[in-house]
Amino acid sequence: MTEHKNILSESSVIPGGKKMAATWQRFLQALTQQPDLWINICTEVQRKQLEVTSSLGAKNEEKEEIVSPSKGDRRFSDKQWRENPFFSMLMQNYLLNSEAVREVVEKVNLPESDKKLLRFSIGQYVDAMSPSNFPATNPTVMEEAMQTGGENFVTGMQNLMSDAQNGTISNTDRESFVIGGNIACTPGKVIAQNDVMQLIEYAPQTAQVYCRPLLIVPPCINKYYILDLQQKNSFVRHAIAAGHRVFLVSWVNAGQKQRNFDWDFYLREGVMAALDIVSAVCKGEKINTLGFCIGGTLLACALAVLAKSDESPAQSLTLLATMLDFSDAGEIGLFVDKEMVGDYEQRFADGGVLDGRNLARGFAALRPNDLIWPYFIDNYYLGKKPQAFDLLFWNADSTNLPGPMFSSYLRDTYLENRIAKDKATMCNVPVRLLTLSHLPLYAVSCEKDHIVPWRTAYESARLLGGKGSKARFVLAASGHIAGIINPPDKNKGWHQTSAAGVLPKNVAQWQATAKQQEGGWWNDWIGWLARQSGKKKAAPKRVGNVRYSPIEDAPGTYVSVPRPDIVTSQVEAKE
Repeated sequence: MTEHKNILSESSVIPGGKKMAATWQRFLQALTQQPDLWINICTEVQRKQLEVTSSLGAKNEEKEEIVSPSKGDRRFSDKQWRENPFFSMLMQNYLLNSEAVREVVEKVNLPESDKKLLRFSIGQYVDAMSPSNFPATNPTVMEEAMQTGGENFVTGMQNLMSDAQNGTISNTDRESFVIGGNIACTPGKVIAQNDVMQLIEYAPQTAQVYCRPLLIVPPCINKYYILDLQQKNSFVRHAIAAGHRVFLVSWVNAGQKQRNFDWDFYLREGVMAALDIVSAVCKGEKINTLGFCIGGTLLACALAVLAKSDESPAQSLTLLATMLDFSDAGEIGLFVDKEMVGDYEQRFADGGVLDGRNLARGFAALRPNDLIWPYFIDNYYLGKKPQAFDLLFWNADSTNLPGPMFSSYLRDTYLENRIAKDKATMCNVPVRLLTLSHLPLYAVSCEKDHIVPWRTAYESARLLGGKGSKARFVLAASGHIAGIINPPDKNKGWHQTSAAGVLPKNVAQWQATAKQQEGGWWNDWIGWLARQSGKKKAAPKRVGNVRYSPIEDAPGTYVSVPRPDIVTSQVEAKE
């Protein structure tokens, strides 16, 4: 009857499950067979702990830490962790024990597959047990409590109650951003829509535009406006300012109407429909295509399906942090097994919707020291209001997915790697990525990407352009989002590129020839894209055409409509 009851309520898409329990059982059994390993490591820890204790009485100028936090570890930035003997002892003992636990995992006799899972599991526990995560052992929290007379805890409790109602830890000031106001505000029109997407065409900002248009396919597990944040860091605006005619897919936030949609539906009514419309509006011009993350996976699969026909609509292909080869899918891949996928397939056998907040929690769990604990401490212990940060505003704006689409995606990619093995069939057509090898390829990966490991992105690019002469691979600094949304004018970070051509089989060979440049990669891509875009012509005076005329202003309703389950709950409350 009600839509919100059809949305699953799992706390995360990363389960504990039988796989984790079985791995821990093997770990404990292996330790009993290596008693010397545990004894030796514990003995060494105790020796260093005695050194820590004996050094506490030394003068500050003579004090030397036995163990120090790694560079960039913000948990122990407060000077009291070093200057106050009590907090210094806590920090050093915690770091010693953390190193010891991790050392046990590395030296125990277990297969690498078990060790990968244990590294993640133990890492979660170790991170949670940091003394910085407890009020009485965090000097910053204690100082704040003394200065405010404990008012920080009162405010923190209010923050906790508010977050509990929303089912998430607030990490940005949501009131500072308005979709279509100061974020996702590049002028344009929705020129077409169906049950799975709206298609936006942006207004030109130059007197002339390139003949060949650009179609952007963002990830469907998030809102599209990660590519159109504020004016200063809008990837979309950057492409338009360079003279490109830009179209973009805005995915629906799935609800009851989409509960039976599968992967093929997203290909046909999402990517392929968008390609048809752009081709019609631009009078048959070849299309430069770009996909980000799972949007890139959808795009490449759609183009491979269309490659079976006589006419391919694409002129070029750009992939941003995209996996097509899932043989090494990073930490997420550790948890996808037959049991997990079978469970989802059974739950969604008659349709259903995956709550996007569960995906968000799962991704946050991969980096708790960046995405969970800092906001837990600031919100609930220090009683602070989160600062305004557009990336985190977008990150918290989760999107639901149709259950059948999600479960089939897991099986074809993370579980069985069918796309890379040429064993996938989509829209009743065998998917062969080599059919796209004629397309000029620009592939971007991010050095610290925890969702799409950069070497996996490299192997994925090789599936498309490794044997051709038109591939360009770029390695950007930072992570999955910050490495992509990095405007060049900020002169922040770096990117590595090599001359377009054959991608070596060994990624180390590519690195040996790659040249590093300061700043983001956007201008390098703009230069590459210009070579794929043909001549320039006068910019159109209006978007769309007679058949695909404007429906509403960008950003459109699909990106700004409240979550379907919340809408239903509000309607019921009124009734």
